[in-house]
Amino acid sequence: MMLHFGRPAKLKTKTIVFEDAYPVSDSASLEQLKELTSQRRAIERSINESSGVTEAVAREMSGGLVSRIEQDLHKIEQYLPLLENFFFYAKAIGSNHRMDQWTSSLRIRWSSALSSSSVFKLKGPQFFQIDNLRFELGMMHFLYAAILRERALEVLSADLVKSATLFREAAGIYHYLAHDILPSLQPVLPPERPPESLAAISTIMSLLCLADAQAVTIKKAEEKGTSSSLLAKLHHGITLFLNEAVGVLNAVPTECKDISSCLSEFIFYSKSLHELKGQKHFAENLKTSGEIGTAIGVLRSALINVKKKMPGKESWKSIYQKEIHDASEVLRKFVYENDNVWREKIPTPDKLPLPQGSKIVNFIPYCPKRWERQLAFKLQE
Repeated sequence: MMLHFGRPAKLKTKTIVFEDAYPVSDSASLEQLKELTSQRRAIERSINESSGVTEAVAREMSGGLVSRIEQDLHKIEQYLPLLENFFFYAKAIGSNHRMDQWTSSLRIRWSSALSSSSVFKLKGPQFFQIDNLRFELGMMHFLYAAILRERALEVLSADLVKSATLFREAAGIYHYLAHDILPSLQPVLPPERPPESLAAISTIMSLLCLADAQAVTIKKAEEKGTSSSLLAKLHHGITLFLNEAVGVLNAVPTECKDISSCLSEFIFYSKSLHELKGQKHFAENLKTSGEIGTAIGVLRSALINVKKKMPGKESWKSIYQKEIHDASEVLRKFVYENDNVWREKIPTPDKLPLPQGSKIVNFIPYCPKRWERQLAFKLQE
């Protein structure tokens, strides 16, 4: 079982009206802006939970998609190519005082799902306003990847291959964000900024998606009866992704101090869980190889470590308890067999072998789509 961390998808935004902010010189350009506003408004109403549309109507509007998550993905995939085209023409104008004024009148506002101040705010989410089109582009892609990640979890029980692919696609979007969109935004970010606007946070999210993709790959490997030796390496490979994420997260406070502890807690508990799973498979492989004393030492040490800090979140706690129970049962059987048959000496913790990790998944590169339509701004009076 996997720990669920759905907070990154819980973003909110305020309405923006493109045609009111940007004067254009022809009717076709005006229709483009109106369509841009309309497509964005559909996303706003859905993520702000203010649409009032029935399930039947929502299904019909999305071409028959039943899942709410799929419907949201469909909306975003309709909006982003329009936004990319708009951004292309706005960027082509370059540094222009009038364009900056028009963008300021948009009042681009997004909440944060990873800010501690947003998590604990009693009167609703705190909104961050950053008058830069890259902010809109960045936050919409962050939302896209986060919802894609939720879709990967939604299909997990039905289609492991599709789930792993969706996680890898989400990782690719986060990688694109971290390397192609957000770096240019960093110099203009105000002191009060949402963590989602930082390239480092997208890097972390990409690594978490890759860890999830590898966890799903392990499920598929288990179905095929893969050896304990390889399963151990794959679980420890997940901890390598998570260790990398920890390294990036430790440097983030210099850029943004307002980050909820829920992110670091998810990484910590995911890492602990996969360490236990990996050590259980490692111990089973040692036992099969005739090293039952070492297997007992490995599993006993792993259980001591994982019990040092238990998650407070009930859904995570129940998964933890099940894994601890399963590992404890394996340990009990090993100890019984050793006491009655083999009588091997148990090595001290400092003499135990260290497991190896193997990372076998990579992100699927994201290629942004742009609906190429001529857009003419009215730059002169």
